[in-house]
Amino acid sequence: MERFSAERMFLKVADLGSFAAAAAQLGTSSGQASKLVARLEEGLGVKLINRTTRALALTEAGIAYAKRLRPLVEDLDDLTTAVQNASTAPRGLLRLSAPVSFGTLRLAPLLSRFACAYPEIRLEVNFGDRIVNLVEEGFDAAIRVGGPRDALLKGRRLLSAHMHTVAAQGYLAARGTPARPEDLAHHDCILDTNFRDPNRWKFRGGQIVPVDGRITFSNASACLAAAEAGLGIAYVPDFVSKESIRQGRVQRLLTDHALEPGDIQILYPDGRHLPNKVRVLIDFLVGALHEEGE
Repeated sequence: MERFSAERMFLKVADLGSFAAAAAQLGTSSGQASKLVARLEEGLGVKLINRTTRALALTEAGIAYAKRLRPLVEDLDDLTTAVQNASTAPRGLLRLSAPVSFGTLRLAPLLSRFACAYPEIRLEVNFGDRIVNLVEEGFDAAIRVGGPRDALLKGRRLLSAHMHTVAAQGYLAARGTPARPEDLAHHDCILDTNFRDPNRWKFRGGQIVPVDGRITFSNASACLAAAEAGLGIAYVPDFVSKESIRQGRVQRLLTDHALEPGDIQILYPDGRHLPNKVRVLIDFLVGALHEEGE
């Protein structure tokens, strides 16, 4: 068992390039991680990793060993997961990352229902707009706008999101209503730093319009609140603005120019056997959002 633990640790160190990062991923100390790899090297009679004060690098033998070892460890992990999925109820810690606005407005009520349905699962949810590294940071899944940008991840669609350009009636009465996206150059726009370029808003047909304003937030709900207060025009997802539009606090603008909808997906590390706890979460969210008509 210790040999297998040492081999698993060696592969994790090879992937992350750090004993500390590998130890954190596998729930132990960096000192223990170093000892496990040293014992593996001692047992094999060969050096696998060159260590310096600044970096780690696999030796030629280490590269060859990792290449042959990895599929064996993955096969054993797949076998373990398959047996557990077939014989036990979903259980264990499940770590999920989701954007703040979507998480608080749409996801939180569904996760409460999920927690009631699966009492053996310990749910740890991080609401944050930073894009996390699932593998390095130990997350089981993440919810993001758009598909996977990493070949090591897979994704499943949860719903489509439309971007809404909105403003309060008081602001429009004072400043006028833009008829075309280009008219936004003459308005106070409320900027969201979660966009790659907050000063460039996208519209139908690939049109990109430069915008500016004196108020900037890093959260779509905060941008909407500023628009409701008459401080300018906001560009937010429909799941943020829908209720405000229904109640008349803001109105949609430039509807004929609205960007085509984009998918919100749940992403998870690629693998031949998905852990049961992750599988039931994905199926639950897809089913619940479908019932809501998304």
